Amino acid sequence: MSKAWLFVMLAICVIALAYVIYNYVVIKKMQEGTERMVKMSAIIREGAGVFLKKEFTTIGIVVLVIAVLLSLFIETYSGITYVLGALMSSVVCILGMKSATYANVRTANVARESLSIGKTVKVALAGGSVSGLSVQALGLLGFLLVVLISGVGPQEEIAGITTLSGGGIQAYKGCGIVFIDALLTNSSIMRITAYSLGCSTVAMFNRVAGGNFTKAADISADILGKIRNDLPEDDSRVPNVIADFIGDNVNDIAGNCSDLLESFVATISASIVVSIGLLSSQSSGAIFTSTYVFPLVVAGGGLLGCIIGLAYAQLKKMGDNPSKELNLATYISAGFSILACGVAALIAFGKVDATVLKDVLGFKVGWASPWICAVLGIISGVAIGAITEYYTSDAFKPTKQIAEYAVEGEAFLVTKGDAVGSRSCLFPIVIIAVSLLISGILCGTYGIAIASLGMLSFVGTTVSIDAFGPIADNAGGLAESCHLAPEVRVITDKLDSVGNTTAAIGKGFAIGSAAFATVSLIVAFIGNYASSGIEAPSFTGMSLIPVVAGLIIGGALIEFFSAILTDNTIQSAKELANVGDRQLSDSAILAGEKDPDYNELVRLATASALKRMLFPSIIALAVPLVGGAVFGVNFVLGVLLGATVVAIPRAIFMGNSGGAFDNAKKYIEQGKLLGHGKGSPAHKAAVTGDTIGDTRKDVVGVALDIFIKMMSTVATTLFVLIAMLSKFIGLL
Repeated sequence: MSKAWLFVMLAICVIALAYVIYNYVVIKKMQEGTERMVKMSAIIREGAGVFLKKEFTTIGIVVLVIAVLLSLFIETYSGITYVLGALMSSVVCILGMKSATYANVRTANVARESLSIGKTVKVALAGGSVSGLSVQALGLLGFLLVVLISGVGPQEEIAGITTLSGGGIQAYKGCGIVFIDALLTNSSIMRITAYSLGCSTVAMFNRVAGGNFTKAADISADILGKIRNDLPEDDSRVPNVIADFIGDNVNDIAGNCSDLLESFVATISASIVVSIGLLSSQSSGAIFTSTYVFPLVVAGGGLLGCIIGLAYAQLKKMGDNPSKELNLATYISAGFSILACGVAALIAFGKVDATVLKDVLGFKVGWASPWICAVLGIISGVAIGAITEYYTSDAFKPTKQIAEYAVEGEAFLVTKGDAVGSRSCLFPIVIIAVSLLISGILCGTYGIAIASLGMLSFVGTTVSIDAFGPIADNAGGLAESCHLAPEVRVITDKLDSVGNTTAAIGKGFAIGSAAFATVSLIVAFIGNYASSGIEAPSFTGMSLIPVVAGLIIGGALIEFFSAILTDNTIQSAKELANVGDRQLSDSAILAGEKDPDYNELVRLATASALKRMLFPSIIALAVPLVGGAVFGVNFVLGVLLGATVVAIPRAIFMGNSGGAFDNAKKYIEQGKLLGHGKGSPAHKAAVTGDTIGDTRKDVVGVALDIFIKMMSTVATTLFVLIAMLSKFIGLL
């Protein structure tokens, strides 16, 4: 497979971005509705813009500092690729946010004018497709630019560093200064992983800050409206409600876009790093080129499949069951991705003798080996999504049972919800483990990386359908706060319920892909042992001790990180609830005679989220570097493994229990639990469960997958620096 295929993938990115622009323009041209709808949507759009502007001001400073350090201490051009990754992630966030804040009110207006679920779904999906296709197109575009401009080569020396025979690190103490004389490494790896790290940095800040903003607003709005004042959901008299609307876009759109873009980029990065680190010493010429071009072609072919699947959903006439059509779009995209992966594998490796493929690359079943691995990843993604839907949708037994237990009170409901969340962990993890094992047997470490990429090969469709959820949620909120007819709210509530399920599926998909991506990155990190000349870990005797210590600390680190995020969110929610309470003490606001001061809540939520985002984000950057410098690379490996093993079931539990709590509440609100509607004790118990679940699914669960990916990316990118510092400290 020649490098010319990279230009074909570049063309697919351009087509996808043209489709994004088309949908964006079409949405903007649609009518917004009544005067109050125009007013409320403008407040949401302005508030979301203010948050992003302030957040990216902070992120920009951090990104520039890290970029300079990378260029000075890692590799000259790695700082540039790091900035490119951060830029691509930021652009995706802004595009997704803009489209969602335009699509929400237009979705509500189409529901108002047509009273048709089918027509309303298409508007929300068009808004979501801007987010989804941007994620895959811009993530791949940045990668193609890095590869085409800087190139990908086998093991080589970093410019300006003289390689010693045998590689490795030699350091000398003199006059209190340690001079690192040489380190065998590869500039291609540094530039590629730095691009991935740039995406990770923005994703971490977005998820931590966005999660704090949206859930603090959501929890405080529920407490004030539903529990303290018995007001309808999304009642515009509660000032926190508008902050909640803004938060849906901040976290579920911008945060989710940067999250899955980071996963997508990390899997491609891991695939290419494995190609360079583990395969370049055994292969050369056409075979080596195929190993690193193949992942990019898989990503581009999947993107084309996403365009086809989403176009089908938007062109086809939809009925009253949007879930069926949305699922069909996913299956079309996944099916085309399977076909594209097969064709790419045949072109890349079909002409190479099977014996050569087995001896040189470790392919057990010839050219089809990487294709089977990619298919395993795709099937795993679809299966994890189906399992997540079963445990979180109110169409199935687990969520219905949680709603039924609400009749007995909060304690019964929460206990049952926890059991559902815990039960939901086993099968997704078994699927991930089996796929990893089979992929490893068929293709070795390269197969594991390709399986993770396969799962994310149609991420454009996954994010599009996921983004449909918060757009529909906002549309329902606008229908309530703008006093639209009850029939409109019936439509938006139906879409909101579907959106809750699609969002839960998206979270399950993100967690599953994070597991694959993290394992791939850890494999790449281990591969750096060989490529740097450092003795590989034997995992026996004394060398095993730092690994075990790292395992324990890595697991504990997940609990500590979760606690920080939970504490931050509940503290912010308390602050917002107190301010909202003060405003509602004004009888004119409670009577609906004047609007609350929405801007006060938005400013407070923004300031609180940004104030609390730095510390948890810095942990992911600092732990691998500091821990590795003090205790060595074996310790870092242990931390990565321990954190991954604990984080995956924890994140699945958080996402699924939270999603089930949310839909159990919706189940009661829609009158499906006979004799226990809105305002009943059962409903209030369900609101309590939903409040608990909010922090779980939208703050902690979604941040854990970024946390483990970011630590692995940092370890892989800064491996050279970690090794240097460890040697330096050892000489002191």
